[in-house]
Amino acid sequence: MELTVSHWLYGLFTLIIIGTMIFKKGVVLPTLLGTFVIAWVYKGNLVDGFTAIFNANLVAATELFSIFLIITFMMALLHALRDLGADRRMIQPIQKMMVNGHVSFFVLIGVTYVISLFFWPTPAVPLICALLVPAAVRAGLPAMTAAVAIALAGQGMALSSDYIVQVAPSLSAKSAGISTAAVADTALILSLITGGVAILLAYLMYRKTIRKKDSPLIEADLARLETETESTNKPHGSHLSTWSKVFAIVVPVSLLAVVIYMISTKLTSGRMSGFEGGGGAAFIGGVAVILLLLATVAFGKHHALDYVSNHITEGFIFAFKAMGPVIPIAGFFFLGSADFAGSILGIDENPPAFLFDIVQSVQQYLPQSALLAGFSVLIIGIITGLDGSGFSGLPLTGALAASLNNGSIDTETLAAIGQMGAIWTGGGTLVAWSSLIAIAGFCGVSVMDLVRKNFIPVITGLLISTLVAIFLL
Repeated sequence: MELTVSHWLYGLFTLIIIGTMIFKKGVVLPTLLGTFVIAWVYKGNLVDGFTAIFNANLVAATELFSIFLIITFMMALLHALRDLGADRRMIQPIQKMMVNGHVSFFVLIGVTYVISLFFWPTPAVPLICALLVPAAVRAGLPAMTAAVAIALAGQGMALSSDYIVQVAPSLSAKSAGISTAAVADTALILSLITGGVAILLAYLMYRKTIRKKDSPLIEADLARLETETESTNKPHGSHLSTWSKVFAIVVPVSLLAVVIYMISTKLTSGRMSGFEGGGGAAFIGGVAVILLLLATVAFGKHHALDYVSNHITEGFIFAFKAMGPVIPIAGFFFLGSADFAGSILGIDENPPAFLFDIVQSVQQYLPQSALLAGFSVLIIGIITGLDGSGFSGLPLTGALAASLNNGSIDTETLAAIGQMGAIWTGGGTLVAWSSLIAIAGFCGVSVMDLVRKNFIPVITGLLISTLVAIFLL
């Protein structure tokens, strides 16, 4: 393959983007500029460069809009449950399970993981920290260890697979040109391995800090906790109190039924029977919308129309804040794939594959090693996660996974490895400027100390899961 000037420019801008991520700066500017320059040089027309910027973002937005919708509906449902107070009722009974610090550690992990799978960890953090962390601290779990448990289970294990909402595997799969379901299944396995190793190691490292219930240090921890218990416990009338109890049961049962049905169809038929890729997320999103409508009507019959609109608007705002910067980044890396370059550049036949061609041209000089490919993608994923997002690097790791596939390791496995590195780092458990700040703030601990506590368990988990992926998957 003979590389053109456009190929070299694409490689240059890719390196610039990676370098920008290393220095923890935003990469939207270089991706937009790179799209413009590459299209201009390739087509030889300045106007085509301008139109390519718009087309790249339009293609990315079209491909990723289903992600925005599922986030919107799940966030809208969460806001409706908060109106009723049902979100608090769902987890209040769990407080009784926290009989000591050791049990509390694993209870926090289990609850955080389940809630984060459905609603993402960032919206779940205030709820968990307000209601469960004080109970865990009273049982003898130090606030710092509680913060470690929440970060590893939510920002790490749940978000890195994102198996229910499927934002992360969709981003990885779109860029790699493969099935979302294939990436999601592999990422789920790797996330459980990484999380299992990290959680077990964290418990073994910090179990000696767990206190007895009569320890004087408990009161000091409680005094530092910035809980939202008072602000979140709004007074409710008997009417809302009744509906709060109803939806505290109906919502988790409904979502659990959806998951059981999806799993059963896959086990009985060997595939998702219509729920491949985004189908599963669409099913859950549709159920969430019906639950949203019912919860909104229960909260205010005469104002339900306004309330539904407000909650969906809030959901869209959250979705665009979380995922908005990903669109121009995805557009740039879509330009490097032959599957999307034609639409972006306005070419009907033989579109270029900039990134794939570059990797193919240098592959002959590299050892055909699954180990090298796997750890290369992991390191790139970790680097992209340094921006504190975790999601912005997935288009790059997905595209690299497709390019590095040389028969020694599957594309979906490489994409899942990159996803682990990006989200465990920036999602975040390893960078202080990520959503980890919220956990540290609510738990009343130093975010830098929390990063240090997470570092060894997380890195160990990532190394072991990558080795498992390379040699066993």
